[in-house]
Amino acid sequence: MRATLGLTALLLALPALALCLFPRGSALGLDRLLLEASLLQTHRSRPADPPPSLWIDRLGSQAAPLWSARQQLWWQLWGSHGSSGAVLVLEAPALSPLPAHAFRHQQLTLVAPNALVRQQLQERLTLERPSLRGLERRCAQQLKRSDAVYWSAAGLSSLLGPLAPLAGSLQQGCLALSSEGSRLLWSGEADSARGSLAAAPRFAPRSRAIPLSAPSLLELQGPKLELLLRGLLSSGALKQALAERYGLKAEALKRLSDSPFALRLVAVERGPFLAGLQVQLLLRDGRSFWTTPLASLEQALKDQGLTVATGSGDQRLWSRDGAAQGGWRWLSDRQLLLFLGPAPRDLKTEALASEQGWSLRIRPKQLQAKGLLPPLLPLVVRQARQLEFTGMSSSPGEGQTALNGELKL
Repeated sequence: MRATLGLTALLLALPALALCLFPRGSALGLDRLLLEASLLQTHRSRPADPPPSLWIDRLGSQAAPLWSARQQLWWQLWGSHGSSGAVLVLEAPALSPLPAHAFRHQQLTLVAPNALVRQQLQERLTLERPSLRGLERRCAQQLKRSDAVYWSAAGLSSLLGPLAPLAGSLQQGCLALSSEGSRLLWSGEADSARGSLAAAPRFAPRSRAIPLSAPSLLELQGPKLELLLRGLLSSGALKQALAERYGLKAEALKRLSDSPFALRLVAVERGPFLAGLQVQLLLRDGRSFWTTPLASLEQALKDQGLTVATGSGDQRLWSRDGAAQGGWRWLSDRQLLLFLGPAPRDLKTEALASEQGWSLRIRPKQLQAKGLLPPLLPLVVRQARQLEFTGMSSSPGEGQTALNGELKL
């Protein structure tokens, strides 16, 4: 009996001892990789499926046996070399021989797309960098245990292209990903600048938004137009041009930035425009302040050769060679609608609020069909029927935002 008990105790103790001596799943080295990443995404393998094309491209004949060996987490990393392709990152035994353009970093095997990327990444990983804190530390922990994605300002810029300045509050962020049937869900956080040491934001409950329907392509609502203007107005040249050419000086821009808004992109089937842009604003000062700036804007448009005329109701329209270019309409003493493209027919007005949260609804597949999506967005996003995003700022004046949303295929 004693021998049996001793053997049982030994069998129980050996796995525990092995876990202490040789821990699994810690992805040692991933923290350091995050500091070099413009984008870093975790994936979970499914051995019953064939290996992804990235594994085959980077590992060749080693891809299939490594993929089918066990379920595991693996990562894609894009650095400053983003246009060259992703680096495949595996937490796997040292491969012998290493694939072309591969090297080891602590517990990880990294397989670069070419020799130059491998050399650059190896050199950067030898540099001393500060320990992760705040958002970066929380994101590294998330990337080690489940499907997640991290981005820096460079990664956001590569994904959104010329639209990146409109996402000034999301310059660094992290999302945890999950799926339910044909829905991809996410929640996480973002900040307007890198290196924030703030505690994790309190996440707002997921709201069930009404899906967009034709002809709407995109709708964004927020408590302050600053959400969109922050990145644009960081350019001194742009602010100078707005002041000198259109009469929108610093005071007007500040009041405009503080205004609750709803922005819509609506499909246009005929004419020179693929879509019309509408921005509804709740102007706290109303007409009493904005009569003069709008008159300056109208004169600037005339000076550029546009024709400005009075439309139906309280509306001003500008056109060139008989083709409508845009205009504005007072919806009430405090609500102003600005539009580019043809004048809205079936006008949909929103009840604008001054809360901290914002919401975004998109029909990506329809935008993609019109060529209106940034080309480097992930394929799963470009092919989706609906995308919903919600952001909640921690407090006024802070750059931290809690995020959640879903994508419907």
